[in-house]
Amino acid sequence: MPRLAKDPRSRHQQIAADLRAMILAKDLSPGSKLPSTAQLQQEYGVPNQTVQNAVAVLKREGYADSAPGKGVFVRERPQHIVTPAAFIAPPPAGQSYPWLSEAERRGLKGVVDLLNVAEVAPPAQVRLAFDLGEGEVAVLRKQLLRLDDEPAELVHSYYPVDLARGTPLAEKRRIKGGALRALGDMGIAPYEFIDQVSTRPPTPEEHVALELPPDTSIMRTFRVVYAEGRRPIEATVMVKAGHMYELQYHHIVAPAAD
Repeated sequence: MPRLAKDPRSRHQQIAADLRAMILAKDLSPGSKLPSTAQLQQEYGVPNQTVQNAVAVLKREGYADSAPGKGVFVRERPQHIVTPAAFIAPPPAGQSYPWLSEAERRGLKGVVDLLNVAEVAPPAQVRLAFDLGEGEVAVLRKQLLRLDDEPAELVHSYYPVDLARGTPLAEKRRIKGGALRALGDMGIAPYEFIDQVSTRPPTPEEHVALELPPDTSIMRTFRVVYAEGRRPIEATVMVKAGHMYELQYHHIVAPAAD
């Protein structure tokens, strides 16, 4: 297949992409005013309606808001920063799920809606992680996480039946401190985890659950958590709105030995 010689997207999508990139790079900072319609028309050589369509895309995605009589401004809502290792360690007994505590620390109201708990035939990726045969089941806990009443993340967490059956993990109720706290209470502690992160268009379920704008991709993380001895204790598919999140990795590099 020949390589495309130019961006095949419509002009308003291209303009929206440029402005979105400037917002994410902080070249257009929160609270700053977008270039005027006249400026964007001149810069891109397009009619007024094309610029309006581009700005409408940014508004739908939550990047910009209109101030009547003043213009369009970058929304004062920062990206949600995802630090992959932040929520692996179970909280101390009696304390809240760390995701909720972190939301509160950032001045946001976090809510976890438990959508379903059931024994199901898991997807192939989970079967491989748990070394399950065709037709074997795992315990699923399906949740929708909200920040300030906006859907933030759709989570499917799976647990081996021999660990979960007859425990709080298999009960249709929320677990104070989260599932890893429940495993800790059973004497099973997380030792290591592996994340695989990808992006793709959303499924219909994901599009509806996360209330996504049109043409928005999702960030998908597949995480397997292991106890000591490389025993898999949890496999989770986390789906987030791609336009709302950034990944952040922080590693301290030890100095090289002389």
